[in-house]
Amino acid sequence: MMKRVFLASALSFSSGALMVPQAHAEVALTAPQQTIVHHIEDTLSQTESFQARFEQVSSADGQTSHGTVLVARPGRMRFTYDAPSPLSVVANEGRMVFQDTSIDQVTTMPLDRTPLGLLLRPHPHFSGDVTITGYHQQKGQIELHVVRTESPSEGELTLFFTAHPLALQGWNVVDAQGRQTRIHLSEVQTGVPVDAKEFALPKDDE
Repeated sequence: MMKRVFLASALSFSSGALMVPQAHAEVALTAPQQTIVHHIEDTLSQTESFQARFEQVSSADGQTSHGTVLVARPGRMRFTYDAPSPLSVVANEGRMVFQDTSIDQVTTMPLDRTPLGLLLRPHPHFSGDVTITGYHQQKGQIELHVVRTESPSEGELTLFFTAHPLALQGWNVVDAQGRQTRIHLSEVQTGVPVDAKEFALPKDDE
């Protein structure tokens, strides 16, 4: 049960009743920074598919997990955790579904309530309903901190990129209770062929 909670925390903003008040002021970007953000948006929009290995680390328990992620934009994604983990995550049809086969449990949430929902949009953007709360660039690395404009207390998402060439390296989620989960990507392959069957949603028998 706890593994499933940590998994949901890694990929979604918390929707729990306890909210921790946090300051999420919009940051003023310089003209060069705005240009880079637009470049990030364009790069994400033009990336139709990619596959990568991932490492997931949770601050709640220090647990580290590994696996493979497959993304087919817009709207489809699959996380397959390495054995013996019983966990998997599939996004499709506007939903994100978490499955734990060890307890035969399936949990579903709207994709637009998750940080990956921002990345899986047809045209990812970081304005309007998304607010940039931080931007840092040094030694060829870019960090972009964002929240949902209408519900910033749900959590903050930090995206990590290499600057040259521009490429997504991973993300960090801080939920409403202050728990952090870091996803690091490696062995990234873009433009990979995808099979629609990879994104079949697990069924909830309840």
